[in-house]
Amino acid sequence: MSKFNELLKASFKSNDTEEWLDMHFTRPIGLVFALIWKRLGVHPNVITVISIFLGIAAGYMFYFTDLQHNILGVVLLMFANFCDSTDGQLARLTGQKTLVGRVLDGFSGDVWFISIYVAISLRLESQIIPGTDIHWGIWIWVLVFLSGVMSHSPQSSLADYYRQIHLYFLKGKEGSELDNYAQQRAIYESLPKKGSILARIFYKNYANYCKSQEKRTPQFQRLNAKIMQAYPNPEDIPSDIKEKFLLGSRPLMMYTNILTFNIRAICIYITCLLNCPWVYLIIEITLLNIIYIYMHKKHESLCRELFNLEF
Repeated sequence: MSKFNELLKASFKSNDTEEWLDMHFTRPIGLVFALIWKRLGVHPNVITVISIFLGIAAGYMFYFTDLQHNILGVVLLMFANFCDSTDGQLARLTGQKTLVGRVLDGFSGDVWFISIYVAISLRLESQIIPGTDIHWGIWIWVLVFLSGVMSHSPQSSLADYYRQIHLYFLKGKEGSELDNYAQQRAIYESLPKKGSILARIFYKNYANYCKSQEKRTPQFQRLNAKIMQAYPNPEDIPSDIKEKFLLGSRPLMMYTNILTFNIRAICIYITCLLNCPWVYLIIEITLLNIIYIYMHKKHESLCRELFNLEF
């Protein structure tokens, strides 16, 4: 039991950035599965592929309006999330980290939610808009576009970026996955045009993903450039600078957690079970966007204040 607890603790990136539900529910279950799959010799990428199919199946179940299908959708999406936790822990346990794994890991969550958004649209398309005698029709697709593409996507990408920045100041380069556009683009440019199609696609898309994060965080980019100029080696950044940043960043981790998987999934579960999934779309567009804007504003203000300090 003590060894299990040690492995579980090692899987946490930090207490600041971990969600309570993940620490006490998802990660322990994921680790149990990881230990089983390790004993059976299953590759982490196989688990990721399984999670993709489970997520697609969950989306399909949310197309139906009856309780039985929706309960099954909840269960399937929960197991997809368990698999998402399992593959990362299994990769660390076995040392089987691959480029294909990175591609699949980034791809899997997108597939889950695309399936869910499409299912919700098809489910509601022929239904009446509450309080009216008008069918949703094309308008549900507009609402899904605003919710998924214009809200969900930028919210989750910036939340992830802020988590990685926090981990960078907390644990250094080794404890964070903070990457930048220039670095990832350079990797892409260095790859041969023949024989590395998958790698080129991944690094090109990932570079653009990093670029979109950087464009939305001008104050952090200024601060980071100033720190890098003063301290080219990240390990040399003075502890007082790190602590000042973490003091302002730590309260914002609560909002990054809200804008990632768990809260979003719970909202989907509840609204689908109550047969009003359009409510989830409204929550995404309104409440979660308010949190996103507040988080962004506070983080940029923090970086502006630190930039004006002498160091």
